[in-house]
Amino acid sequence: MAEKKAKHNGYRRGMNVLAEEKKESVLARFLEQLNSPLIYILMVAAAVSALLKEYGDMAIILAVITLNSFVGVIQEGKAARALEALKKMSSPKALLKEGERISEVPAASLIPGDIVCLEAGRQVPADLLLKTAVNLKIEEAALTGESVPVSKDTGMHNRAYMSTNVTYGRGEGIVTAIGMETEIGKIAGMLQNTKTEKTPLQKRLADLGKVLSILSVILCVLLFLIAVCQRRNIPEMLITAISLAVAAVPEGLPAIVTMVLALSVSRMVKVHTIVKRLPSVETLGCVSVVCSDKTGTLTQNKMTVAACYTGGRICRPEDLKCDLDRHFLRGFVLCNDAEVLRPGGKEPGRLGDPTELALLDMAAVHGLYRRELERSMPRRGEIPFDSERKLMTTLHADRGSRISYTKGSPDEVLSRCRFIWKEGRAVLLGRQEREEIGQVLKEFTGASLRVLAIAMYQDADAAVERDLVFVGMTGMSDPVRPEAAEAVAQFQRAGVKTVMITGDRIDTAFAIAKELCIANRTEECISGEELQGLSEEAFRKRLPWLRVFAHVAPEHKVRIVSAYKAAGEIVAMTGDGVNDAPSLKAADVGVAMGMAGTDVAKNAADLVLTDDNFATITKAIALGRGIYENIKKSVLFLLSSNFGEIITMLAAISLGLPSPLKPSHILWINLITDSLPALALGVDVNGNKNYMKRPPRPKNESLFAHGGLSCTILYGFLIAFISTVAFLQLPIGSLMRAGQPVTLGNLGRLMADNVFLGRCQTYAFTVLGISQLFHAIGMRDVETSLFRMNHFRNKLMILAVAVGILLQLLVTEIPYFIGVFGTCSLAFSEWLLLLVLSAMPLLAHEILAFFKNLH
Repeated sequence: MAEKKAKHNGYRRGMNVLAEEKKESVLARFLEQLNSPLIYILMVAAAVSALLKEYGDMAIILAVITLNSFVGVIQEGKAARALEALKKMSSPKALLKEGERISEVPAASLIPGDIVCLEAGRQVPADLLLKTAVNLKIEEAALTGESVPVSKDTGMHNRAYMSTNVTYGRGEGIVTAIGMETEIGKIAGMLQNTKTEKTPLQKRLADLGKVLSILSVILCVLLFLIAVCQRRNIPEMLITAISLAVAAVPEGLPAIVTMVLALSVSRMVKVHTIVKRLPSVETLGCVSVVCSDKTGTLTQNKMTVAACYTGGRICRPEDLKCDLDRHFLRGFVLCNDAEVLRPGGKEPGRLGDPTELALLDMAAVHGLYRRELERSMPRRGEIPFDSERKLMTTLHADRGSRISYTKGSPDEVLSRCRFIWKEGRAVLLGRQEREEIGQVLKEFTGASLRVLAIAMYQDADAAVERDLVFVGMTGMSDPVRPEAAEAVAQFQRAGVKTVMITGDRIDTAFAIAKELCIANRTEECISGEELQGLSEEAFRKRLPWLRVFAHVAPEHKVRIVSAYKAAGEIVAMTGDGVNDAPSLKAADVGVAMGMAGTDVAKNAADLVLTDDNFATITKAIALGRGIYENIKKSVLFLLSSNFGEIITMLAAISLGLPSPLKPSHILWINLITDSLPALALGVDVNGNKNYMKRPPRPKNESLFAHGGLSCTILYGFLIAFISTVAFLQLPIGSLMRAGQPVTLGNLGRLMADNVFLGRCQTYAFTVLGISQLFHAIGMRDVETSLFRMNHFRNKLMILAVAVGILLQLLVTEIPYFIGVFGTCSLAFSEWLLLLVLSAMPLLAHEILAFFKNLH
């Protein structure tokens, strides 16, 4: 009926979303691409070319600017679509109640009249009128700015609002408003996404662009001074200055970095990782400490009751007796919020925490089901689970009276008990019984079992947690994920420390940590209680040797993360609950679980693991390291190529020779010939390089660290040298054949002939372009011989080199392009000679790789 009514009122499923801010038009995005210091330089160069009536150069420069902007617009569109798809994957869910059936549905599908269930960790999916509220508290910071949770009831405070977070208790409500009709929708302008946050790398590259812009101006001034000193033709030198300014600008750099980062988000999805904040991709490569929860992350989260203790005996779950152990079975079934619908029923399904589901599975073996049991023993009150109390209590009607069941941490339950249930009656809980329970608890935890205790209070007026009757304990096994041990080992090899943070007892936590090789000695473990008693100084001294934090409260997690950060570590923190949100925010990289994680945890995180698998973090960090290295390779390749162009130009002009390259030549190389190899480096999958066998890099490490600067300078000078050799080859050969001395004057005289100069420039242009293609092949891995690289792992590089050579042939052999670029056709013998010269970067790569591998 609600569906029909909603449709009649104009609502339909899928309308419960906030309107997004108006997207920029294609024209606006195109103009935004022009807002760059690098583009400004090219615009000035185009204007000067027009004034000097060099319309061919002007047209090429303007074409380059236009092409660069279109590439940027297209890539931004692809990135936006990818992020939109990821946004849908991580969108909030809602618990929809239809009759007795509860199902999880996308929050966007809700319509007015639907009944929604709320529980701790869920985000309120729409504006609701509360029907029931059991100790319900909602944090409404998104609406009011107040971070303190607000208590809700069915009286004065009976409203829950969209986008707020349930932090405590549970409840049910009727949807009264959706989408833009909600309270949060009315102030949606305050909630619109801000501009895409730039990564530190992008910021450093923007700064680099400014530096290169200044360098261009300095070079132009220097060139003007040289022209005055050499009494050169000023208009001619202006054209040369344009060429030099263009050479200093890596036009393709912004587009290449944008493309690589956009592609990296898609590659992260393939390893089951949703990137919510782009800077986290870069930060991943710096992570030095991973703080991980135990249950569901390091373990499989497939809980099974392996052992029971009740009535003074230890037994298997299937050996329990329905009459004798009725309070043990009933307690774990009734003090439970999970749902396992009876097999064979019309509505089969499982919903809830894996630990609670395991308890229901145990009872189901004996024919007890929560829904049926609650018909005869309905819930009349409760105190929801709280991470500080580590307890949950429910009150039930029981044949004219009431009974209260309390479930939780054995230590906490036992501290509230005065009696113990034995042989069908409650007897005083003495010292001997406590020691026996303690011994059983030690036995269970020593076997890596997760232990929960159950107690009761008969003839209760309300849900109470004092003077309880201890009923028993269950020991649940949660097998270690088979891939977790290898992931921990990989982290150790990569210089990343794995730390376990769990609410379990210290002996249970240590048993799992030892199995995973996280910790080998009990001295490497600390409990929340012990941590609470440590001063900051004492904690800081012990921190380097600690690997396991057990029985911790939420505030301890923030303290642990903060301590590691204060020690200079880059911290990744995993979490799935409401109380994990502060520590996820405090970490450098917050990682939420996509399957078991609450909406609150996902909202606080930087990354979301769609498979809740610890090994996925290893893959994400490895990919993050690889992405950074690839971007670094692309940047160093482009800068070394541009540096080679600058040295080639500056050396020739300083010696009083004509310019070896025209502005159109440099633009062609920078944007057409270089861009494809740079992109190929950016998406490289280098099988010879294992990024997880080296320590994490410092967060603020320079792009030029670890030989980056020397690599840029060395290859820049080498490319400049061979390009200059190619430029001077013809005039030097002519002078030597004529028996004339090779002097700068004689060289200049020969090059005064425009036809002769055109062929010299074609030689320099060809060698400069093709040498950079060969240089890109070596940049895939500067430490590995070309003969040991798997070139077929980067088919894009093969394509880039092939296309680059083809394009170079195009501008020297096709008459139309010969006219546009002022080149000349080359003979086969000339091509062979120029190819040999162009291969010098490959020879240099082999020599350097040989010496590096000697050490």
